[in-house]
Amino acid sequence: MLTRQPIDILCPCGNPGVGMRFKNFLALVAVILFVAVPFRAAWAGPTLLFDPADGKILYAEDIDDQWHPASLTKMMTAYLVFDAIKDGTLKLETQIGCSELAFQQSPSKVGLPIGASMTVETAIQALIIKSANDVAMMLAEAVSGSDTAFVAQMNLTAKRLGMSRTTFVNPNGLPASEQVTTARDLARLTRAILTDFPQYASVWAMPEMKFGKMRLRSHNGLLKSFEGADGMKTGFICDSGFNVVASATRDGRRLMSVVLGEQTGGDRTIRAASLLEHGFQNYGWKLLFNPTTIDTAPIAADARPITSMREQVISWECGTRKRPHTAGLKKGKPKTLGMRVAKAKAEAAKQKTKPATGADAAPAGDSKAAGDGAVSQKPATATGDAAPAQKPKPKAEAAQPSAATSAQ
Repeated sequence: MLTRQPIDILCPCGNPGVGMRFKNFLALVAVILFVAVPFRAAWAGPTLLFDPADGKILYAEDIDDQWHPASLTKMMTAYLVFDAIKDGTLKLETQIGCSELAFQQSPSKVGLPIGASMTVETAIQALIIKSANDVAMMLAEAVSGSDTAFVAQMNLTAKRLGMSRTTFVNPNGLPASEQVTTARDLARLTRAILTDFPQYASVWAMPEMKFGKMRLRSHNGLLKSFEGADGMKTGFICDSGFNVVASATRDGRRLMSVVLGEQTGGDRTIRAASLLEHGFQNYGWKLLFNPTTIDTAPIAADARPITSMREQVISWECGTRKRPHTAGLKKGKPKTLGMRVAKAKAEAAKQKTKPATGADAAPAGDSKAAGDGAVSQKPATATGDAAPAQKPKPKAEAAQPSAATSAQ
Protein backbone atom coordinates (compact mmCIF):
# COMPACT_ATOMS: atom_id res chain seq x y z
CA MET A 1 0.00 0.00 0.00
CA LEU A 2 1.24 3.48 -0.83
CA THR A 3 1.42 5.84 2.11
CA ARG A 4 1.92 9.57 2.07
CA GLN A 5 5.28 10.76 3.33
CA PRO A 6 5.89 14.34 4.54
CA ILE A 7 7.94 16.49 2.18
CA ASP A 8 10.44 18.65 4.01
CA ILE A 9 11.45 21.70 1.96
CA LEU A 10 14.03 22.93 4.48
CA CYS A 11 17.75 22.84 3.83
CA PRO A 12 19.11 19.26 4.23
CA CYS A 13 21.78 20.56 6.64
CA GLY A 14 23.68 17.26 6.69
CA ASN A 15 20.71 15.10 7.76
CA PRO A 16 20.52 12.17 5.28
CA GLY A 17 16.80 11.55 5.87
CA VAL A 18 15.84 15.16 5.43
CA GLY A 19 18.18 15.48 2.47
CA MET A 20 16.48 12.59 0.68
CA ARG A 21 13.05 14.14 1.23
CA PHE A 22 14.38 17.46 -0.07
CA LYS A 23 15.63 15.77 -3.25
CA ASN A 24 12.28 14.07 -3.68
CA PHE A 25 10.59 17.46 -3.40
CA LEU A 26 12.87 18.94 -6.07
CA ALA A 27 12.13 16.00 -8.37
CA LEU A 28 8.39 16.54 -7.83
CA VAL A 29 8.72 20.24 -8.65
CA ALA A 30 10.64 19.38 -11.82
CA VAL A 31 7.86 17.03 -12.94
CA ILE A 32 5.19 19.64 -12.15
CA LEU A 33 7.04 22.30 -14.11
CA PHE A 34 7.47 19.96 -17.05
CA VAL A 35 3.76 19.16 -17.10
CA ALA A 36 2.80 22.74 -16.36
CA VAL A 37 4.44 24.37 -19.36
CA PRO A 38 2.75 23.60 -22.68
CA PHE A 39 4.67 23.33 -25.94
CA ARG A 40 5.94 26.68 -27.22
CA ALA A 41 7.48 27.36 -30.62
CA ALA A 42 10.66 29.42 -30.57
CA TRP A 43 9.19 32.17 -32.77
CA ALA A 44 5.85 32.51 -30.99
CA GLY A 45 4.54 35.81 -29.66
CA PRO A 46 2.71 36.58 -26.40
CA THR A 47 0.45 33.91 -24.93
CA LEU A 48 -2.00 33.86 -22.04
CA LEU A 49 -4.22 31.18 -20.53
CA PHE A 50 -6.79 32.36 -17.98
CA ASP A 51 -10.09 31.66 -16.27
CA PRO A 52 -12.57 34.34 -17.41
CA ALA A 53 -14.76 33.82 -14.32
CA ASP A 54 -12.21 35.38 -11.95
CA GLY A 55 -9.31 36.39 -14.21
CA LYS A 56 -6.91 33.84 -12.69
CA ILE A 57 -3.80 33.40 -14.81
CA LEU A 58 -2.96 29.75 -15.53
CA TYR A 59 -0.09 30.39 -17.95
CA ALA A 60 1.47 33.57 -19.32
CA GLU A 61 4.35 34.73 -21.48
CA ASP A 62 5.07 38.31 -22.54
CA ILE A 63 1.48 39.38 -21.83
CA ASP A 64 2.41 43.08 -21.72
CA ASP A 65 4.36 43.14 -25.00
CA GLN A 66 2.52 45.30 -27.52
CA TRP A 67 1.19 43.61 -30.65
CA HIS A 68 -0.99 44.48 -33.62
CA PRO A 69 -4.46 43.08 -32.86
CA ALA A 70 -5.51 42.68 -36.54
CA SER A 71 -9.14 41.52 -36.56
CA LEU A 72 -9.18 40.97 -32.80
CA THR A 73 -10.00 44.69 -33.01
CA LYS A 74 -13.52 43.60 -34.00
CA MET A 75 -14.07 42.32 -30.46
CA MET A 76 -14.14 45.94 -29.29
CA THR A 77 -16.31 46.87 -32.27
CA ALA A 78 -18.77 44.15 -31.28
CA TYR A 79 -18.72 45.28 -27.64
CA LEU A 80 -19.74 48.82 -28.65
CA VAL A 81 -22.46 47.50 -30.98
CA PHE A 82 -23.87 45.38 -28.14
CA ASP A 83 -23.79 48.46 -25.92
CA ALA A 84 -25.62 50.53 -28.58
CA ILE A 85 -28.35 47.88 -28.75
CA LYS A 86 -28.59 47.91 -24.96
CA ASP A 87 -29.11 51.68 -24.79
CA GLY A 88 -31.54 51.70 -27.73
CA THR A 89 -29.32 53.41 -30.32
CA LEU A 90 -29.67 50.32 -32.51
CA LYS A 91 -31.99 47.35 -32.74
CA LEU A 92 -31.23 43.91 -34.14
CA GLU A 93 -33.73 44.51 -36.95
CA THR A 94 -32.35 47.96 -37.83
CA GLN A 95 -31.16 48.20 -41.43
CA ILE A 96 -27.66 49.69 -41.86
CA GLY A 97 -26.29 50.80 -45.22
CA CYS A 98 -22.99 50.32 -47.02
CA SER A 99 -21.28 53.69 -47.46
CA GLU A 100 -18.53 54.47 -49.93
CA LEU A 101 -15.97 54.23 -47.11
CA ALA A 102 -17.26 50.79 -46.09
CA PHE A 103 -17.21 49.67 -49.73
CA GLN A 104 -13.54 50.70 -50.04
CA GLN A 105 -12.33 48.49 -47.17
CA SER A 106 -9.92 45.70 -48.07
CA PRO A 107 -10.78 41.99 -47.61
CA SER A 108 -11.85 40.03 -45.74
CA LYS A 109 -15.30 41.45 -46.60
CA VAL A 110 -18.87 40.61 -47.57
CA GLY A 111 -18.69 42.85 -50.63
CA LEU A 112 -21.96 44.78 -50.52
CA PRO A 113 -22.33 47.49 -53.18
CA ILE A 114 -22.68 51.13 -52.11
CA GLY A 115 -26.22 51.78 -50.88
CA ALA A 116 -27.04 48.15 -50.11
CA SER A 117 -28.05 47.27 -46.56
CA MET A 118 -28.36 44.49 -44.01
CA THR A 119 -29.84 44.16 -40.55
CA VAL A 120 -27.74 44.77 -37.45
CA GLU A 121 -28.27 41.13 -36.46
CA THR A 122 -26.83 39.89 -39.76
CA ALA A 123 -24.03 42.45 -39.56
CA ILE A 124 -23.00 41.19 -36.10
CA GLN A 125 -22.75 37.65 -37.45
CA ALA A 126 -20.73 38.78 -40.49
CA LEU A 127 -18.45 40.81 -38.21
CA ILE A 128 -17.68 37.86 -35.93
CA ILE A 129 -17.87 34.86 -38.27
CA LYS A 130 -16.64 36.24 -41.60
CA SER A 131 -14.54 38.98 -39.94
CA ALA A 132 -15.85 41.34 -42.62
CA ASN A 133 -13.97 44.63 -42.72
CA ASP A 134 -16.66 46.43 -44.71
CA VAL A 135 -19.33 45.38 -42.22
CA ALA A 136 -17.18 46.61 -39.31
CA MET A 137 -17.14 50.05 -40.92
CA MET A 138 -20.90 49.93 -41.54
CA LEU A 139 -21.54 49.15 -37.87
CA ALA A 140 -19.13 51.86 -36.71
CA GLU A 141 -20.93 54.48 -38.79
CA ALA A 142 -24.32 53.24 -37.56
CA VAL A 143 -23.29 53.48 -33.89
CA SER A 144 -21.38 56.77 -33.89
CA GLY A 145 -22.16 58.50 -37.16
CA SER A 146 -18.57 58.28 -38.45
CA ASP A 147 -15.56 56.03 -38.15
CA THR A 148 -13.59 58.83 -36.42
CA ALA A 149 -16.19 59.23 -33.69
CA PHE A 150 -16.42 55.46 -33.29
CA VAL A 151 -12.64 55.06 -32.87
CA ALA A 152 -12.70 57.75 -30.18
CA GLN A 153 -15.40 55.74 -28.41
CA MET A 154 -13.31 52.58 -28.76
CA ASN A 155 -10.36 54.21 -27.00
CA LEU A 156 -12.50 55.68 -24.22
CA THR A 157 -14.01 52.24 -23.60
CA ALA A 158 -10.56 50.61 -23.65
CA LYS A 159 -9.41 53.06 -20.98
CA ARG A 160 -12.51 52.34 -18.87
CA LEU A 161 -11.85 48.59 -19.08
CA GLY A 162 -8.24 49.02 -17.95
CA MET A 163 -6.68 48.30 -21.36
CA SER A 164 -3.78 50.62 -20.56
CA ARG A 165 -1.44 49.55 -23.37
CA THR A 166 -4.03 49.50 -26.17
CA THR A 167 -4.71 52.08 -28.89
CA PHE A 168 -7.31 51.69 -31.63
CA VAL A 169 -7.11 53.47 -34.99
CA ASN A 170 -9.89 51.79 -36.99
CA PRO A 171 -12.88 49.52 -36.26
CA ASN A 172 -11.74 46.48 -38.27
CA GLY A 173 -8.04 45.86 -37.59
CA LEU A 174 -6.67 46.66 -41.03
CA PRO A 175 -2.97 47.67 -40.92
CA ALA A 176 -2.18 50.80 -38.92
CA SER A 177 1.18 51.32 -37.22
CA GLU A 178 -0.35 52.90 -34.08
CA GLN A 179 -3.04 50.24 -33.57
CA VAL A 180 -1.65 48.08 -30.76
CA THR A 181 -2.76 45.97 -27.83
CA THR A 182 -1.46 43.28 -25.45
CA ALA A 183 -2.51 39.80 -24.45
CA ARG A 184 -3.48 41.08 -20.99
CA ASP A 185 -5.63 43.88 -22.47
CA LEU A 186 -7.39 41.43 -24.79
CA ALA A 187 -8.17 39.24 -21.78
CA ARG A 188 -9.75 42.24 -20.05
CA LEU A 189 -11.85 42.98 -23.13
CA THR A 190 -12.89 39.33 -23.38
CA ARG A 191 -14.03 39.23 -19.75
CA ALA A 192 -16.06 42.42 -20.29
CA ILE A 193 -17.80 40.91 -23.33
CA LEU A 194 -18.71 37.73 -21.47
CA THR A 195 -19.81 39.56 -18.33
CA ASP A 196 -21.73 42.45 -19.87
CA PHE A 197 -23.27 40.70 -22.88
CA PRO A 198 -23.62 36.96 -22.22
CA GLN A 199 -26.72 36.83 -24.46
CA TYR A 200 -24.49 36.94 -27.55
CA ALA A 201 -22.38 33.92 -26.56
CA SER A 202 -23.90 31.75 -29.30
CA VAL A 203 -22.76 34.13 -32.06
CA TRP A 204 -19.08 33.81 -31.05
CA ALA A 205 -19.46 30.02 -31.32
CA MET A 206 -21.06 29.92 -34.81
CA PRO A 207 -18.80 28.10 -37.34
CA GLU A 208 -20.64 29.55 -40.35
CA MET A 209 -23.57 31.66 -41.53
CA LYS A 210 -25.64 32.16 -44.67
CA PHE A 211 -25.90 35.53 -46.35
CA GLY A 212 -28.06 35.43 -49.45
CA LYS A 213 -26.62 32.63 -51.55
CA MET A 214 -23.25 32.82 -49.81
CA ARG A 215 -22.10 30.54 -47.01
CA LEU A 216 -19.59 32.42 -44.85
CA ARG A 217 -17.31 30.33 -42.63
CA SER A 218 -15.32 31.17 -39.52
CA HIS A 219 -11.50 31.36 -39.56
CA ASN A 220 -11.45 29.80 -36.07
CA GLY A 221 -10.12 26.27 -36.58
CA LEU A 222 -10.78 25.23 -32.98
CA LEU A 223 -14.55 25.26 -33.56
CA LYS A 224 -14.12 22.15 -35.71
CA SER A 225 -11.28 20.39 -33.95
CA PHE A 226 -11.22 21.06 -30.20
CA GLU A 227 -13.56 19.46 -27.67
CA GLY A 228 -15.68 22.10 -25.95
CA ALA A 229 -14.59 25.02 -28.18
CA ASP A 230 -17.15 27.84 -28.07
CA GLY A 231 -15.55 30.97 -29.64
CA MET A 232 -14.21 33.62 -29.92
CA LYS A 233 -12.19 35.53 -32.61
CA THR A 234 -9.20 35.28 -34.94
CA GLY A 235 -7.05 37.97 -36.55
CA PHE A 236 -4.31 38.23 -39.17
CA ILE A 237 -2.25 40.85 -40.94
CA CYS A 238 1.36 40.47 -42.04
CA ASP A 239 2.78 42.51 -39.16
CA SER A 240 0.79 40.69 -36.48
CA GLY A 241 1.06 37.14 -37.69
CA PHE A 242 -1.83 34.82 -36.87
CA ASN A 243 -3.72 35.78 -33.68
CA VAL A 244 -6.61 34.20 -31.81
CA VAL A 245 -8.63 34.61 -28.63
CA ALA A 246 -10.01 31.12 -28.06
CA SER A 247 -12.58 29.82 -25.59
CA ALA A 248 -13.60 26.32 -24.52
CA THR A 249 -15.88 24.87 -21.83
CA ARG A 250 -15.69 21.42 -20.24
CA ASP A 251 -17.64 20.11 -17.26
CA GLY A 252 -19.00 23.59 -16.57
CA ARG A 253 -15.57 25.24 -16.47
CA ARG A 254 -14.65 27.79 -19.11
CA LEU A 255 -11.05 28.64 -19.99
CA MET A 256 -9.67 31.10 -22.53
CA SER A 257 -6.36 31.49 -24.32
CA VAL A 258 -4.82 34.44 -26.14
CA VAL A 259 -2.27 33.57 -28.81
CA LEU A 260 -0.48 36.29 -30.78
CA GLY A 261 2.05 36.12 -33.60
CA GLU A 262 2.00 32.55 -34.89
CA GLN A 263 3.50 31.84 -38.32
CA THR A 264 0.48 30.11 -39.86
CA GLY A 265 -3.19 29.62 -39.17
CA GLY A 266 -2.47 25.98 -38.37
CA ASP A 267 0.16 26.96 -35.79
CA ARG A 268 -2.32 29.38 -34.26
CA THR A 269 -4.90 26.63 -33.81
CA ILE A 270 -2.40 24.13 -32.40
CA ARG A 271 -0.95 26.62 -29.94
CA ALA A 272 -4.36 27.71 -28.63
CA ALA A 273 -5.53 24.10 -28.33
CA SER A 274 -2.33 23.15 -26.47
CA LEU A 275 -2.86 25.93 -23.94
CA LEU A 276 -6.52 25.10 -23.37
CA GLU A 277 -5.89 21.37 -23.03
CA HIS A 278 -3.09 22.10 -20.60
CA GLY A 279 -5.44 24.27 -18.56
CA PHE A 280 -8.16 21.63 -18.32
CA GLN A 281 -5.67 18.92 -17.36
CA ASN A 282 -3.78 20.96 -14.76
CA TYR A 283 -6.35 23.41 -13.42
CA GLY A 284 -5.92 22.47 -9.75
CA TRP A 285 -2.13 22.67 -9.81
CA LYS A 286 -2.22 26.01 -11.56
CA LEU A 287 -4.43 27.59 -8.92
CA LEU A 288 -2.23 26.18 -6.17
CA PHE A 289 1.04 27.51 -7.56
CA ASN A 290 -0.12 30.72 -9.25
CA PRO A 291 -2.98 32.67 -7.64
CA THR A 292 -2.34 35.88 -9.64
CA THR A 293 -4.96 37.41 -11.94
CA ILE A 294 -4.81 39.59 -15.03
CA ASP A 295 -5.48 42.56 -12.73
CA THR A 296 -3.02 41.77 -9.92
CA ALA A 297 -0.03 40.55 -11.94
CA PRO A 298 2.50 43.42 -12.15
CA ILE A 299 3.20 44.89 -15.58
CA ALA A 300 6.53 43.53 -16.83
CA ALA A 301 9.33 46.08 -16.58
CA ASP A 302 10.89 44.69 -19.76
CA ALA A 303 7.67 44.67 -21.83
CA ARG A 304 8.57 45.26 -25.46
CA PRO A 305 7.13 47.86 -27.82
CA ILE A 306 5.44 46.75 -31.03
CA THR A 307 6.93 43.70 -32.76
CA SER A 308 6.45 42.84 -36.44
CA MET A 309 6.02 39.28 -37.70
CA ARG A 310 6.28 40.29 -41.37
CA GLU A 311 9.56 38.43 -41.93
CA GLN A 312 8.52 35.33 -39.97
CA VAL A 313 4.93 34.79 -41.06
CA ILE A 314 4.27 32.23 -43.81
CA SER A 315 1.67 33.70 -46.12
CA TRP A 316 1.08 34.38 -49.80
CA GLU A 317 -0.30 37.79 -48.99
CA CYS A 318 2.91 38.79 -47.21
CA GLY A 319 5.20 37.54 -49.98
CA THR A 320 6.78 34.92 -47.74
CA ARG A 321 5.64 31.79 -49.56
CA LYS A 322 6.69 30.47 -52.96
CA ARG A 323 3.82 30.35 -55.39
CA PRO A 324 3.32 26.94 -57.05
CA HIS A 325 2.98 26.82 -60.83
CA THR A 326 -0.46 25.21 -60.55
CA ALA A 327 -2.28 28.38 -59.48
CA GLY A 328 -5.01 29.68 -61.77
CA LEU A 329 -4.62 27.19 -64.62
CA LYS A 330 -7.68 26.60 -66.74
CA LYS A 331 -9.41 23.24 -66.90
CA GLY A 332 -7.64 20.88 -69.25
CA LYS A 333 -4.27 22.69 -69.05
CA PRO A 334 -1.17 20.88 -67.78
CA LYS A 335 -0.90 21.21 -63.99
CA THR A 336 2.85 21.79 -63.61
CA LEU A 337 5.42 23.83 -65.45
CA GLY A 338 7.25 20.67 -66.55
CA MET A 339 4.06 19.17 -67.99
CA ARG A 340 3.31 22.39 -69.83
CA VAL A 341 6.81 22.50 -71.37
CA ALA A 342 6.47 18.85 -72.42
CA LYS A 343 3.14 19.58 -74.08
CA ALA A 344 4.62 22.57 -75.87
CA LYS A 345 7.42 20.39 -77.27
CA ALA A 346 4.92 17.75 -78.37
CA GLU A 347 2.83 20.35 -80.15
CA ALA A 348 5.94 21.74 -81.82
CA ALA A 349 6.84 18.25 -83.04
CA LYS A 350 3.38 17.86 -84.55
CA GLN A 351 3.81 21.13 -86.42
CA LYS A 352 6.87 19.67 -88.18
CA THR A 353 4.86 16.75 -89.54
CA LYS A 354 1.69 18.73 -90.38
CA PRO A 355 1.68 21.82 -92.58
CA ALA A 356 0.28 24.93 -90.90
CA THR A 357 -2.59 26.64 -92.66
CA GLY A 358 -4.29 29.99 -92.23
CA ALA A 359 -4.88 31.18 -88.70
CA ASP A 360 -3.43 27.97 -87.23
CA ALA A 361 0.08 28.84 -88.43
CA ALA A 362 2.54 29.81 -85.69
CA PRO A 363 6.29 30.51 -85.68
CA ALA A 364 8.49 27.67 -84.52
CA GLY A 365 9.32 27.82 -80.81
CA ASP A 366 6.37 30.10 -79.90
CA SER A 367 5.08 28.54 -76.69
CA LYS A 368 1.76 30.41 -76.97
CA ALA A 369 0.87 28.15 -79.89
CA ALA A 370 0.55 25.38 -77.33
CA GLY A 371 -1.85 27.42 -75.19
CA ASP A 372 0.83 28.29 -72.64
CA GLY A 373 -0.80 31.33 -71.00
CA ALA A 374 0.37 33.32 -67.97
CA VAL A 375 0.07 31.64 -64.62
CA SER A 376 -2.18 33.41 -62.12
CA GLN A 377 -0.55 34.62 -58.88
CA LYS A 378 -3.73 34.96 -56.89
CA PRO A 379 -2.94 34.55 -53.17
CA ALA A 380 -4.42 31.78 -51.08
CA THR A 381 -4.87 31.38 -47.34
CA ALA A 382 -2.18 29.70 -45.26
CA THR A 383 -4.67 28.28 -42.78
CA GLY A 384 -4.12 24.61 -41.98
CA ASP A 385 -0.49 24.42 -43.09
CA ALA A 386 1.88 22.09 -41.29
CA ALA A 387 4.12 23.69 -38.68
CA PRO A 388 7.43 24.79 -40.25
CA ALA A 389 10.91 24.36 -38.84
CA GLN A 390 11.64 26.53 -35.83
CA LYS A 391 12.95 30.03 -36.37
CA PRO A 392 14.32 32.56 -33.88
CA LYS A 393 11.85 34.71 -31.98
CA PRO A 394 11.28 38.00 -33.81
CA LYS A 395 12.98 41.11 -32.47
CA ALA A 396 11.10 44.29 -31.68
CA GLU A 397 10.99 46.56 -34.71
CA ALA A 398 8.87 49.28 -36.21
CA ALA A 399 5.89 47.86 -38.09
CA GLN A 400 5.57 48.60 -41.78
CA PRO A 401 1.91 47.94 -42.57
CA SER A 402 0.77 47.38 -46.10
CA ALA A 403 -2.55 48.68 -47.34
CA ALA A 404 -2.96 45.52 -49.40
CA THR A 405 -2.80 43.23 -46.38
CA SER A 406 -6.12 41.82 -45.20
CA ALA A 407 -7.35 41.57 -41.65
CA GLN A 408 -9.11 38.26 -41.04
